[in-house]
Amino acid sequence: MPAPSAAAEAMDPRWHKIAEVLVHYSIAVQPGERVMIAMGGIETWSLTQAVYAACVKAGAYPQVQFLSEALRHSLLKYGDANQRSWLPEIEAYGMDWADVYFGLRGGGALDLMRDIPASALSVNQAAQGAVSALRWQKTRWCLVRVPNGALAQSAGIDLDALEEIFFAACLLDYEAASLRWHEQAAQLGTAENVRIIAGAETDLEFSVAGREWLVFDGKINLPDGEIYTAPVNDTLNGVIHFDFPGVFGGLLLRDIRLEWRDGDLVNASAATNEDYLWRILETDHGASRLGEFAFGMNPYINHFCKDILYDEKIGGTIHLALGRAYPECGGVNQSSIHWDLVKDLRRDGAVYADGLPVLQDGKLLI
Repeated sequence: MPAPSAAAEAMDPRWHKIAEVLVHYSIAVQPGERVMIAMGGIETWSLTQAVYAACVKAGAYPQVQFLSEALRHSLLKYGDANQRSWLPEIEAYGMDWADVYFGLRGGGALDLMRDIPASALSVNQAAQGAVSALRWQKTRWCLVRVPNGALAQSAGIDLDALEEIFFAACLLDYEAASLRWHEQAAQLGTAENVRIIAGAETDLEFSVAGREWLVFDGKINLPDGEIYTAPVNDTLNGVIHFDFPGVFGGLLLRDIRLEWRDGDLVNASAATNEDYLWRILETDHGASRLGEFAFGMNPYINHFCKDILYDEKIGGTIHLALGRAYPECGGVNQSSIHWDLVKDLRRDGAVYADGLPVLQDGKLLI
């Protein structure tokens, strides 16, 4: 086995480049700040080392916490009801302690939770959502999904190909892209109504009057690339079918169909794990309402990976999030969940703003 110094020298230099983006562009870590680095699985070790070193060089005080979906599986499989619904105190305390939070997350196997009852998974997911809400409220944060063998298998491509997508998408010139995306968001900001039409199973309409259109440009996710807003829920009418499966808490839900009438969810179905879908929708009052509507904007992500931190950024797609809204958009929906579902419009479908097409067959027209 090589010595640690030799292993460090052999590290792909692109990990250090991503760390520089995270520490200096995404978060702008300052001297004296406390930084929590959540290392999610052993496959994130290279990026953890690079981010830790970049934080130290920036004069910060980094702390590493190890998290793992495999460990979470043990809690869900062997724990009782109290343990499954337990809010992890150290994680929650970390959100109070830290000024900055980096979540470096490996991709988990989609069948990892296959032996966990939907009721147990949904209860634990709510507890995880409470920790996530604390992160939103109390830290400056950025999440990274680090490619690994499990994610490559889920995506149906080899790991080398997935890593090339990841590095290209993470090392995009975000400053230049941000300027362009903000110009497009400003054009969308004049719209009052959005309508999504795709095939026979999707015709969904809602108001965005009084809402802000904002940009995700590498500040809270890597890879990144979204133009987003918050729907006015009481105006939500119609139906949408998601041809891409939804993933929540490690389970795959295929062919999700959702229908609203005057803001109320009146029908929901899925070809797989439908009982889990309903448990998610019943998490709290806001879980069956929308917190976000967005366009995916990253030109280097073009393959559906069954992982939302990649898939919601695919150029030519849109996504809707059930649950918690972004208040900076003017959104008011409250929930312990924020679950993004991706709709592919690259081959068929359109988004209209005030009756005019703004996205047609995957191409943004503004």
